[in-house]
Amino acid sequence: MKQYLNVTLLVFILSSYLCLGQSIVEDFKPSTVNQPGQEYPQVNSQGYARFKILAPEAQSVVVSLGLGGAKGGTVLTKGENGFWMGTTAGAMDEGFHYYHVTVDGGVFNDPGALNFYGSTRWESGIEIPAHDQDFYALKNVPHGNVQQILFPSKSTNTSRRAYVYTPPGYSKEQSKRFPVLYLQHGWGEDETAWSNQGRVNLIMDNLIAEGKIKPFIIVMTYGMTNEVKWGGMASFKIDGFQTVLVDELIPYVDANFRTLANHANRAMAGLSMGGMETKTITLNKPEVFSHYALLSGGTYKPEDIKEKSKVKLIFLSCGSKERPDGVKNAVTGLKDAGFNAISYVSEGTGHEFQTWRRSFKELAPLLFKD
Repeated sequence: MKQYLNVTLLVFILSSYLCLGQSIVEDFKPSTVNQPGQEYPQVNSQGYARFKILAPEAQSVVVSLGLGGAKGGTVLTKGENGFWMGTTAGAMDEGFHYYHVTVDGGVFNDPGALNFYGSTRWESGIEIPAHDQDFYALKNVPHGNVQQILFPSKSTNTSRRAYVYTPPGYSKEQSKRFPVLYLQHGWGEDETAWSNQGRVNLIMDNLIAEGKIKPFIIVMTYGMTNEVKWGGMASFKIDGFQTVLVDELIPYVDANFRTLANHANRAMAGLSMGGMETKTITLNKPEVFSHYALLSGGTYKPEDIKEKSKVKLIFLSCGSKERPDGVKNAVTGLKDAGFNAISYVSEGTGHEFQTWRRSFKELAPLLFKD
C-alpha cells in the first residue's frame, strides 16, 4: 500500500510539473513601449516576457530585469540566423520595468525597446499589461501639456532643466491660477521619469476628465546637485538641491506660470529618493509647502513636524511587497496626533513604477481640497 501511495504521489508530482511546464499561454504580443515596428520584446496575458536578440557572434546573451538588473537574468538560447530567444521563468509584476542585455559580458540596450532614464543610464523598458491600466491609458479626453523649461541657477552656476505639466485649458483660461505640485523622481532617474515611466500627465488628464480632481500644475526637476553612487545615499547632502528648488525653481515657476503662489496651494511629493528629499525639505521649509507625500520614500513621525498647523495633508504609500506595515503604522500615529494623514498600499507590487502610478492616482484627488 505504501509503495502504491509513493508511486501515485510521484505520478502526481510529475504530472503537475509537466502541466506547469506547459502552462505558458501563447498569446504573446509586442510590448507597448517597443521601438516603432519592432516585434520583440513581447508579453503575454499572464505577465511573462519573451525576448529575441540578434547577436550572431555572441557566446552568451542574458536579459537582466529590474532597476540595475537587480532581479536576476533570463538566459537566452541561440537559434537560427544568429537570433537568441528566451522567456522569463515566471510572470512579472504588472506595469513598467527597466532591463538591459548582457552580451558576452558587455551591457547593452535591447534595440527593439524604447529607452528610459533609470539606474543612472538609459535603460530598455518593458510594459507588462496591468488589470487596472485604464487609469493611465491614452484616451480621447482633453489633454494637458508637458513642456521643458530651462531656469537660471546661480547656486550651481548653470541653467537647469525642469518639466512642467499644465492641465487642459490652461492656455485658454488666462484669468485662472492653479496650485502647484513639485514632484520628484527616484535615485538614478531624472526629470523625465514621471512623464515617461510614470505617465503622470495621462493620469492627470483622465482624472480631470472624470471630474475627480481639482486641476493643478506639476513641476518635475532633476533632484541631484552632488552626484552619489548606488549605496552611497548616506553621503547625499540636501542643501544644494533645497536651494535650487526653494530659492530658484519655485520663484521662476511663480513668475512664469499662473500659479497660486502661496503655502496653502503648494505641495511636494517624491518617490524613493525623491521621498527622502521631500521629507527633508518639507521639514526644513514648513512655510513653503502645505501638502506632503512620500511614495516608497519613508515616513513622518508626529515629533518630526514642528508646526502642525501648516500641514494640510500627509500621504504615505508603498507596494505590498515593500514595508506596508511601516506605512500603515506611521499613518495611525500621525492620525492619533491630529494630522490629516492617509496611507495607500499598492497590492502585488514592490519598489517599482506601478506602485507609484497607483499611489499618484490615489494622491491627486486629495491635493488642494478646499
